[in-house]
Order: sequence, then C-alpha cells, then structure tokens
Amino acid sequence: MNRLFLFMKRNIIEGIIQGNERGFAFLIPDNPEFEDFFISHGDLKGAMHKDRVLAEATYGKGERTTARVLKILERGLSEVVGTYFSSKHGGFVISDDKHYSTDVFIPFGKGLKAKSGDKVVCKIISYPHRKNPEGIIKEVLGRQFNRETEVKSILRTYNLEDKFSSKLLSATELYGAPTQKDFVDRKDYRDYLTFTIDGEDSRDFDDAVSIVKNEDGTYSLGVHIADVSHYVKSGDIVDYEALKRGTSVYFPQNVIPMLPERLCNDLCSLKENEDRLTLSCMVLLSEHGEVIKSQVYKSVINSKARLTYNKVQKMLDGDQEIISQYQSVYQSVLIMNELTDLLIEKRKKNGYIDLEVKESAITVDNKGNISVSVMPRDKAHKIIEEFMILANVCVAKKMSDLNIPCIYRIHERPEDEKFRYFLTFLNGVGVNFSFNDELTTKDYQKILGLAEGNPAYNVINRVMLRSMQKAKYSEQLKGHFGLGEKYYCHFTSPIRRYPDLFVHRVLKDYIAYGEDYVYKKYGSIAQSVAKNSSEKERNAMEAERAVDDYYKMLYISDFVGDEFEGVISGVTNFGIFVELENGIEGLVRIENIKGKRFDCDSTNYVLSDGSVRYKLGQKVKIKVVGVNLGERRAEFLLVK
Repeated sequence: MNRLFLFMKRNIIEGIIQGNERGFAFLIPDNPEFEDFFISHGDLKGAMHKDRVLAEATYGKGERTTARVLKILERGLSEVVGTYFSSKHGGFVISDDKHYSTDVFIPFGKGLKAKSGDKVVCKIISYPHRKNPEGIIKEVLGRQFNRETEVKSILRTYNLEDKFSSKLLSATELYGAPTQKDFVDRKDYRDYLTFTIDGEDSRDFDDAVSIVKNEDGTYSLGVHIADVSHYVKSGDIVDYEALKRGTSVYFPQNVIPMLPERLCNDLCSLKENEDRLTLSCMVLLSEHGEVIKSQVYKSVINSKARLTYNKVQKMLDGDQEIISQYQSVYQSVLIMNELTDLLIEKRKKNGYIDLEVKESAITVDNKGNISVSVMPRDKAHKIIEEFMILANVCVAKKMSDLNIPCIYRIHERPEDEKFRYFLTFLNGVGVNFSFNDELTTKDYQKILGLAEGNPAYNVINRVMLRSMQKAKYSEQLKGHFGLGEKYYCHFTSPIRRYPDLFVHRVLKDYIAYGEDYVYKKYGSIAQSVAKNSSEKERNAMEAERAVDDYYKMLYISDFVGDEFEGVISGVTNFGIFVELENGIEGLVRIENIKGKRFDCDSTNYVLSDGSVRYKLGQKVKIKVVGVNLGERRAEFLLVK
C-alpha cells in the first residue's frame, strides 16, 4: 500500500536569548534578515539570558513572530553580579541585570561568608534539570546601596575593566614625545592658528581646528585629529587591549578609557603650545558651504589655545572680557560660526533629522554632591559637532572613492513595523502624517515640522528616535539615515573609539604603501572589527545608562516630599510616567490616581476614567514620594 506523508517545513533559527525580568524572552537571530522572535516563559526550556540556542519559529497570533527553544547550544553567562540573600536552605543571588530573571541558588558553604544585602559576584557551576542554576560566591563587592559598591557592581555586570595590566602600562612608558625625525614625512601645520574646543573638565584633546576665509569667499577648514596609530601598532599589547575594550566609557565621576593615560592624556592629547602628531582633514568649501575638495594628510600641529565650549559661547554672545582674553582666535571663532550656519542649512536641505531629545548632564562635586541638569545644545557645541561630521563625511567618501577597506558608521532606514507603530503614535497625539513613496529622512523632517507647538513635542522626538534603527559599524557602505548622508565613518576620535583608529591605519598605510597592501592587511579583518566595535559600543551605552539612572535616583532621593512641574512622557495600563525638566522620569501608579476606574487607550495614549483624562505631553504637577534605588525607579504622586 502506498502512503503519502505530508511534512510542514520547519523554520529552525539559531541565535542568542535576550531575557526579560517578567520571565519571557526574545530570540535575536544570527541571520540579520530575521526579526526578533518572542519566546514565552514556558517555551524557553530552561534557556536564559545570553544563551545560544536552536529554536523553531511558531508564528503566534497577530503580527508578533514567536518561537520555542529546541536546544541550548551554549550557556551565555558564567558569572552573575547581584545581591545575596541568605535562607534556611543556603542562599540565593538576585541578578542586577534585569534580563537575567532567574535567581541563582548558593548551597551552604559556598557563600564566601557573604551576608544578606551584600553585592557579590557569583560563578554558575551547574544547571540542574527544572531547577534554578547553582553557583558559588567568588567575590564580595560591598554592601548594597553603598555608592561605590553599586557602581562597581554595574561595571562587573557589563564586564568593564577599569584597570590596565602592569605589563601594558610598562609598554606605554617606552613611548616618547615626538621629535624632529617624526616630522619628516608630514605636512607641517605648526604655524597655522589651530586650537582645541572641549568641555571645562576635559583632559584629553584629540581634535583641533583651524579656519581661514579666503578673499574669494571660500573657506579653508582644517580638522586635525591626534595620530594615535603612530604609537599603537596593529597587533601589539596596547592594540589588543584597545580592541577588547572597543571604546571609552563615561560615567559621572570617572572614565574607563580605551587607552592608558600616557597616551590619551599626554602624548596623543593636543595640548596647548606643544608639537603633536596628527592626521589632518583639510577641506575647501564654497561661499555656500559646499565641499569643493578635501584631502587627508599625515601632519604635525602646535595648538595655540585651549578653548572651552563656555568661552566660545561667551565670545559669540559678545562677552568683551573673554573676547579680549582670546583676541588672537576671536576672528576665527566668528568665521567658524558663519560656516556652521551654512553647513547646518545645507544638511537640512539634504534631509538631516535635527532631533531635540533631552539629555541629562550629571555632575558630581568634590564633596560627592550630585546635580542633574539639561545637557546644553548651544552654538559652541554645534560648531564642533558640524566640523567633526564634515570631516567624517569627507574621509568616508575618500575611502569609498579609493575602494579601500573602511569601517563605516551606518544608520539604516527604519523597519516598516516600527514606522507603522510610530504613525499610529503620531495619530494618537494629534499629528496626522501620511506618505506614499519610499520613506526618506525628509519625511521625518516634515513630521517634526507638523509637530512643532504640540504639547507632546519632546516626547514625539524621543519616540521618533526609538522608531529608527540603531546606528552601528559595518565594513559595507550603507549610508546614514539620520544624518541624510551617503558616506559616513568615524575618524575624529581615535583616543576613545577603535573604529577611528582602524580608519587612521588604513589611510596612513594607503598613503605609504598603496591599495594592494591595505587590502591584504585590512580587508579580511574589517568585518570582525566592525562587529566587535558595535557590540562593545552597545555594552558601554547600557552601562552608562545604568550608572546615570542610579545617580539620578540618588539625586532625586534628596527631594522626597517636594513638588515639581513635569510632562507626561508615557501612558500605560499601570500608570503614567512623568518627566521633569532635568530629564528625570518617575512613575505615578494607576492605583494612586484619584478618580474612578481608569482605562488606558493605548492607541491615543490616554488614561481616562470618563471625566478625568491624562494624555501624552500634558503638563502636570507631581510630588516625589519615594525612590527605589535597587530598581533605579522614582515614585511620584499627582498634585494637579
């Protein structure tokens, strides 16, 4: 008897689990063409955050793509950082990383004398079937809620190393200050009026600028970047550590640098009145701000002044005392200001998306007192931002035209699903927008224009940012959606970003040895360096956000009982989020809102009981009633 068997084609996916504190997870597929898959707690089959798994797509109801774990291929975490609690059966560790939602059981005798409430590092030793993972305490970091301990635990959670080995530091001591022999094959710009513009407390100055307005109305701009690659050679011990770190990480009270202090604060810092080795991007621009030509040279400069953003802004505002103090560079500052206006106007025409996303500036004084304010977006900051963007664009185009390996900074077009969600959100807050053609940056510009004057304007900016894909590094040229640029790379910060150092090396070796040499040396590694750099950047940003949130909660904890004006920044079925002027956000729980039974209209972002309505962008007054330092969350009550 003949039998016919019909088999459904199974879609098997390999990828990494991204956990969630509520027990479910997402599968991040290795194949970038696949979207993320939702996995319910029951379909995880014991898989945890960062585990590599084989899963099968199940395609649940609605538009959500779902999957179930078939096999755990490799455990992702060998250590967990968290808070230890003792129990009659031994003890357990609750991870600080909310993606890791499972407690780790610590048997008797394996707790390293940790006490309840201690922050610890726990090594996982086994995964018993249908039980919590078991571990041992390998290090006690300190007491929970101690500021130093909390920051230390965040560093350990994100595997950030804040010290360099003695062997590496010894290697950097062999580096010497540049001498005349180092200048032989370089353009000499030491007689140029170059200067740096940085923050008040900056210690490393990796970029300097020079500018001249020519008689025919054109502009000659120089963007001079520290030549880190002169010291850090490909494959040496310092390079290996820099690649492993990928980026510097910035916290309110300290920095974890990519490179040792000998380099970032000394030899590669473009200090005032000292000869320094650089790579200079020299750009000739028309009277309308259009690039006529650009070139990159190995160079040497001598910075004539160390300016700060505050001082430059005061010059632009007409502060005569500062103008008099910096008379030698004042005219250059005015020319820079003039050129910046042209560049901004030109980029807006190209589709540049000028988002106004409120960022918090967190400062800590010598006594440990914390202040939180809005990050300034003044003209002085925009001048340097525009010049750095211009140099990055010119270098990326040059490398593309030369057809040599490059690590580009790419920002791909938003995914359709996220943009549809964004359109629904816009309709809900009273911004009606529709388009027929392929989505472009100019569509986003139009949305911002339509949203001006809307009470939810700041929130619209933030949700717009979330609707876009995250920028990342790639060896392929794919353009930068947010900037409206076809060509873009990172060239201007080799002290703190590894991709910039890679780009410097390729350019210098191309100048010295030609196309074949750089392809042979860098072509095969560009992809892996780009992937590593993207991963390290994401990790650093998450760590920075975690520390910033902790400091914000420390700050607002001093204001429990005080009242503030704020704006509703989120509407959910469990309450509303309110953002204060300085960017600190807190939750007003639905059970604490006076009125009848409130319902959440998730389409229009409104919480209403029929007579009282709370909507996105609405101004409210709140009282700070509590702070959960462990959750890094503030609790508010509505006053009116």
